[in-house]
Formats: sequence, structure tokens, C-alpha cells
Amino acid sequence: MTTTAEGGAPDGVRDALGLLKDREQVAERLLEASARHSFDPDRELDWDAPAETGKWFWPPELVSLYGTPMWHRMSEEQRHDLARHEAASLASLGIWFEIILMQLLVRHIYDKSVTSSHVRYALTEIADECRHSMMFARMIKKAGAPPYRVTRLHHHLARVLKTVSTTPGSFACTLLGEEILDWMQRLTFPDERVQPLVRGVTRIHVVEEARHVRYAREELRRQMVGAPRWQRELTRISSGEAARVFSLAFINPDVYTNVGLDRRAALAQVKASAHRREVMQTGARRLTDFLDDVGVLQGAGRRLWRKSGLLA
Repeated sequence: MTTTAEGGAPDGVRDALGLLKDREQVAERLLEASARHSFDPDRELDWDAPAETGKWFWPPELVSLYGTPMWHRMSEEQRHDLARHEAASLASLGIWFEIILMQLLVRHIYDKSVTSSHVRYALTEIADECRHSMMFARMIKKAGAPPYRVTRLHHHLARVLKTVSTTPGSFACTLLGEEILDWMQRLTFPDERVQPLVRGVTRIHVVEEARHVRYAREELRRQMVGAPRWQRELTRISSGEAARVFSLAFINPDVYTNVGLDRRAALAQVKASAHRREVMQTGARRLTDFLDDVGVLQGAGRRLWRKSGLLA
């Protein structure tokens, strides 16, 4: 017979939990890091400086059409324009994810002790995400590009997610929204071919987002050990479906129309691009390795991740 540990967890779960890092200690370290390395984008960045001629708004190798026949036919000016619009599209996607994340974090801490370091760090992260969303919006406006909204369907699917998501599902989706963009931004901020403002925005986001990833990873690992079986199974399926939606929403197809390209032809070439597939899978690899390690990439969820194109 399975015995029960203090707090109602089976002995096997209790033993596994003993291997996890203490939740309060993790939060305290993250709070210390936040105190040392937090930024005010309004003061840190030179928003009045004009864009530099000949510099990209996004590294060309990360532009969706890079290396395709359509890319080779485009003028250099049109390639730069597409990069500018894709940077705005990704910033818009980032804002959408961060608004979702803030609501999921509020739900996560609603029943927890308000004096705990774990809750205090969650509130610190929410403050970070508020600044990031305003920073991304300001960058879109400075780039002279429109904000790119996700489709009405994806917008309302996210509304459902925010309402019904379990705690492990929330943190799995959080990591999906953070880690692939973070990988791309780590390539962007040191790239001297890129506009200084974009490099500054991505540098701030990378530094602060590293703490958010650590918080989400530690909590997801804890949840996948202690959650009931139905929650673990739901997390596998919901994260796989989120990966599928994410891959579809990653670049808004309107960017192609807005730079004078045939939208359907562009989408077809992106879908067929081995380079683009490698970029997306490489960007997701650190995340998928982690999700596999904690038991998320199993069964139907794994099949959905493969369907998304993010898992080789």
C-alpha cells in the first residue's frame, strides 16, 4: 500500500520533492538578482535617436523568408523592410504573451501566502512584464510599423487558456512563450548589424527574462512531480496545443502583404524552408529538452509538439 507523507503526498512524490530546490530559496535568489539587474527602459534607452541607415531591425538569418527563392529575388531594401515588420510582429506577439503570463501569475499566487518570497517574486516578475510590454509597444511605434494582432481565433483561445489552465499547464505555456523568443534575442543584442535601439530592447529583455525562465522551470518541475495524474496529462496536451498555436502565430502573415509580397506564396516558401525549420527547432531545443526531462513531452502532447514543427 502507498503511504502518505505530510501534506497528503504519496511517499514517492515526497521523496522526489526532496530533490527539488526549495521554493523560497529560489525566490529569494531571484529577488536578489532583480535588485541588482533591473532596468527602466524609458531611461536606459535612447528613444530619440534616429534609426541608423543600413542597419537591420532583426538579424536577417532570423527573418522567416531568409534563404528562400523569394528572399533571393527581393531587393536589399525590401529585405530590410520585411525584417522591420517581422520585428514589430514578434514584439506584438511578445506583448500578447506577456499579458497572458501576467494573468496566469496572478491566478497562481491568488491562494498563496502574500508574505512569502515566492509570491513577492511573482509580483516582481509581473512588474517586469509590465515594463517589457510598454517597451515593446514603444519599439513598434519607433520602427514605424503597425502592431500585429493574433487572429481572432487565437485571441479567444488564449482567453479560454487564462480561465481554465492548471498551474503546471500555465508554467509550461509560459516557457513556450519565453524561451524561443529569448534564444532569438540572445543572437540579436550582440549583433552590430542590428539597430542600436533593437539591440538595447533585446538586451534588457534577455537579462530580466532569464529570471522568469528560472522561476517557471523550477515551479513546473515541482508541479509535474506533485500534481495529480489528470493535471499532468492535461498539461501534456495543453502545452502541445499551445505549441501548435504558437508556431502558427509566430509571424503574422500580414507582414508579407505590407512589404509588397504575395502572401500565399510567402507562406508556402516559409513552410517549405529547411533553414526556417532549423531556426525554429534550434530555438526550441533547450525548452523541449527540459520539457522531456520533466515528463511533459509524452503521448498525445508529444505528437502535438511534432505537429507544431518545434520538435524534430
